[in-house]
Amino acid sequence: MILPDESETRAFGQRLAALLRSGDVVTLRGPLGVGKTALARAILKALGHEGDVPSPSFAIVQPYDDLSPPVWHVDLFRIEDHGELEELGLDAAADSVLLVEWPEKAGAGLWPQALALTLDFAADGARSLTANVPSSWQGRWPPP
Repeated sequence: MILPDESETRAFGQRLAALLRSGDVVTLRGPLGVGKTALARAILKALGHEGDVPSPSFAIVQPYDDLSPPVWHVDLFRIEDHGELEELGLDAAADSVLLVEWPEKAGAGLWPQALALTLDFAADGARSLTANVPSSWQGRWPPP
């Protein structure tokens, strides 16, 4: 899928937000500056968050428990050792949606049922989006 500009990224995030359920994990991969956080912001806004959505690069985990479903926005960019993940308490988010940027820092196989989205740079400022869709998303993918 090609997202030609930031407005299309926001629109895709809105459509995806409508499909999220408690317990879902959505991973966001791609190089720095490709729009992972912009997509996460669009999802959070579509779910009703009204304030700023800071990148969780320094906090690592930013919970939005007031949303329905609740969302934990996670940025693993600064994780250097898989053991650090235990300290984040992500298992406490079982009833929330996890939006995870830089999931590769967690090692392979941590979220086998995640909707794995990869963003990459495309021509003319566009972004290409590819998805690895798990069985738990059958019937929900692609977003309308």
